[in-house]
Amino acid sequence: MDDAPKSADLLSLGWVDTVIIVVLAVGAYWWFFLRKKDDSGFDANAIKSFSIEGSMNRERSSGGFIAKMKSQGRNVVVFYGSQTGTAEEFAARLAKEAARYGLKAMVADPEECEMEELTELASIENHLAVFCMATYGEGDPTDNCQEFYQWLQDGSVNLPGLNYAVFALGNKTYEHYNAMGRYVDTRLKELGARQVFPLGEGDDDANIEEDFITWKDNFWASVCETFSLEVSATDCNMRQYQLIVHEKDSLPEEKIFKGEIARLTQFTNQRPPFDLKNPYLAEMVEKRELYKGERSCLHLEFNIRNSKMRYETGDHMALYPSNESEMVEKLGSLLGADLDQVITLKNTDEDSSKKHPFPCPTSYRTALTSYVDICTPPRTHILKELSEFCSDDADKAKLKLMSSSSPEGKAEYKKWVQDDCRSIVHILEDLPSCKPPLDLMLEFMPRLQPRYYSISSSSKVHVDRVHVTAVTVDYDTPTGRHIRGVATGQFTRTPIGTSLPVFVRRSQFKLPTRPTIPIIMVGPGTGLAPFRGFLQERHHQRLVENKAVGESHLFYGCRKSSEDFLYREELEGYVAEGTCKLYTAFSREQAEKVYVTHLLKEQMDLVWSIIGEQNGHFYVCGDARTMARDVHSIVMSTLQEKGNMTLADAERYLKKMESQRRYCTDVWS
Repeated sequence: MDDAPKSADLLSLGWVDTVIIVVLAVGAYWWFFLRKKDDSGFDANAIKSFSIEGSMNRERSSGGFIAKMKSQGRNVVVFYGSQTGTAEEFAARLAKEAARYGLKAMVADPEECEMEELTELASIENHLAVFCMATYGEGDPTDNCQEFYQWLQDGSVNLPGLNYAVFALGNKTYEHYNAMGRYVDTRLKELGARQVFPLGEGDDDANIEEDFITWKDNFWASVCETFSLEVSATDCNMRQYQLIVHEKDSLPEEKIFKGEIARLTQFTNQRPPFDLKNPYLAEMVEKRELYKGERSCLHLEFNIRNSKMRYETGDHMALYPSNESEMVEKLGSLLGADLDQVITLKNTDEDSSKKHPFPCPTSYRTALTSYVDICTPPRTHILKELSEFCSDDADKAKLKLMSSSSPEGKAEYKKWVQDDCRSIVHILEDLPSCKPPLDLMLEFMPRLQPRYYSISSSSKVHVDRVHVTAVTVDYDTPTGRHIRGVATGQFTRTPIGTSLPVFVRRSQFKLPTRPTIPIIMVGPGTGLAPFRGFLQERHHQRLVENKAVGESHLFYGCRKSSEDFLYREELEGYVAEGTCKLYTAFSREQAEKVYVTHLLKEQMDLVWSIIGEQNGHFYVCGDARTMARDVHSIVMSTLQEKGNMTLADAERYLKKMESQRRYCTDVWS
């Protein structure tokens, strides 16, 4: 070869070199021209706002939100920290209303923005940053505000001249009510920002819609005074999306969303990791009834063997539910819609990062089944929009009254909508002259949110299965209608062998890292769920792993031992084998009701011994409104009476327990 003539050198590169060159060329072509297409050849940019990759860092990849605001003449940015969609909805309403005051606003997700750019916002004339901040869990920021929260704690941050306002969303039944909104408000002041209007607080346990409207109206009045603005004489146009109707067969079936959360073919071509934006279709492999009375509680098991999805004992499983077909058909019939019509709702604001309210193109049927909440009583701003589509003056007046901020309107809304549990379907049934376009309803109805359940199994014992314990929602309303819960109704009607979209959400509700540490668990009703997993794990540690395990004390209560004693045989088995000690309260088996809180008061010596002398852990799971508060009060009394502490000392001790994750709650209202 070395003696070969130079003219043959190119040929002598050999077939290996030639193949390498060809591969590199093909790779370069794929990278620059084809990589934006999915397996079906569909341009992923067409659904960028619903792809997992495309949904992240949109503002970051397009030059930042400040550059966008300046190029588009915007002076207001409304950020939202949202876990269930309410804060995002409020943010959108504020941004739309800004136009009434000569302002131009944009809605922004902190997770998709470089929040350091807030330092540049003061350079925009009449600028304003509004924060709609929900609180999650134990006073934590929502998932999309984790980075923003960390950035605010940076000691080098400085925001002089920034005009801002905050509306906090929370629930007073929780201990850390509106903690995130309060923190953002306080921290912005500390960083030199200028508060344009005092902190607003919304309580979801009462009437968060009323709280928001009251704050919003006063907020805009203050903004007008601050910036010398005048309100427009015309109402703000609340339409945000343009309807595009696709001709039949103009789109191939594989290009139409059929319930996928984030991307086309997401459910047929499943790819890990699985999470909020990429749920796993888990097969329901077991379903059985746990109650023996008139009520229903289901034990469910989902197979996750092939998902590469793992959970830890104490985590939550989330389900993306679907609305019942009967309700979907009824709504379509009331509005005279062809539910199989394929549509796209396109944002009229071309610069918005949110191109569609839900994955599009899709059919009306899919949108009503998988994407929008048609069962929750609608908020007042929706009633106001509906009133414009009433042909009967009495129907129109009724809706306008209930959407007003007058005392009479608020009272009527509470009675007719909230207390009577009227969904949008029921409202249209009872006000037959109201015929809004279905695309308008799709725009304004909130997104259907995932439902979260405490996992009732141990990941050590059931590696490939997730267990869920769920009381079914099933009742009659004052108007005589029969209501079934969206998620539990789906559980009820779904046969074994069906796959449902689920994912695992991590929790801080965990067993001690050292199994020798003693624990107390308080979990009446389905509050037992995570503790079943705890006991499975400790039983496994004792008998299979041969580990030394600390004492486990479970306080459990239900109505009647013969009807709703969950997992009775399992629990009694754990007691017999020495895994736990069980304290039971059956509230309706005697003349005077007895609850777990009564048992806890009787066991103050035990409680003090565990949490005061042995540095044990204390767990509460269940109702936040009364039970969790009462338990907290009893623990405080125990620290004072048995630990000889002052009230201040007891508060400090319990706060320290919480910070060390020795006092943990997993509660709901």
